[in-house]
Amino acid sequence: MPYITTSDKVQLYYEETGAGEPIVFVHEFGGDMRSWEPQMRYFSRRYRCIAFNARGYTPSDVPDDLELYSQRRAALDVVDVLDGLDIPKAHIVGLSMGGFATVHVGLIAPERALSLVVAGAGYGAEKAHEEYFRNVSMEVAAQFEKQGAERFSKTYALAASRIAFQLKDPRGWAEFAQDLSQHSALGAAMTMRGVQARRPSLYDLEDELKSMTVPTLIVVGDEDDHCLQPGIFMKRVIPASGLAVLPKAGHTLNLEDPALFNQVVADFLATVAQQRWLPRDPRAQASQIMKTS
Repeated sequence: MPYITTSDKVQLYYEETGAGEPIVFVHEFGGDMRSWEPQMRYFSRRYRCIAFNARGYTPSDVPDDLELYSQRRAALDVVDVLDGLDIPKAHIVGLSMGGFATVHVGLIAPERALSLVVAGAGYGAEKAHEEYFRNVSMEVAAQFEKQGAERFSKTYALAASRIAFQLKDPRGWAEFAQDLSQHSALGAAMTMRGVQARRPSLYDLEDELKSMTVPTLIVVGDEDDHCLQPGIFMKRVIPASGLAVLPKAGHTLNLEDPALFNQVVADFLATVAQQRWLPRDPRAQASQIMKTS
């Protein structure tokens, strides 16, 4: 099986298909590289597509040292994947936990990104819910350890933001839940404690985000309540950004509405390729309602 060894000596399993400009897909906490199959099949017709399992997700290594898990490390793992495959720059597409990692790639290694797609990113970012998110993340970690992934996945897969997926596509949701049940309980607990519970709020990164010039597409579902406001916030502060809101959609956007998700991302990538995904024109002042002179 193909592996990349990171700069801190962790092995990450990856798969790739297709040819052309590279796209790296970065999965969410509840998913793994299998979650990107609809995108791997679609985009590999025109792009070189790479998906990998984050540390803590077998068959990638599952370190038992909490200090080997962090938000910065998750972003560096994306860079290490690029290095391991001798890719100077790539489009980075991430969902949820992977969306946060994608944002951080844009902050710490913007020269490695052709563009960023930040989908379903926002949990724990809202200042009003920041402390609650940290506490519930620690409880989720404890339940993965106590119950095991096979049992606790039945609870986790029924979170409020997953219900739209279950109602819309019961078969797809069942496959998502089955994949989740196969995760490493240790890896899930370590990821929750080290990455999710300790990552900085997006709102605390405002100054850095205002300086990030990488073309960025933000995608959220209109029923993914705790990603909507952070999505609008990112749209307002990232200069060359656009916001797509998918109707009647929850958190698992790329699986819930794969055709619409793929279309939105494909249009974005095509616009970036033509160098037409530009920062907002300064004449379009947000404070202006109507022009009078």
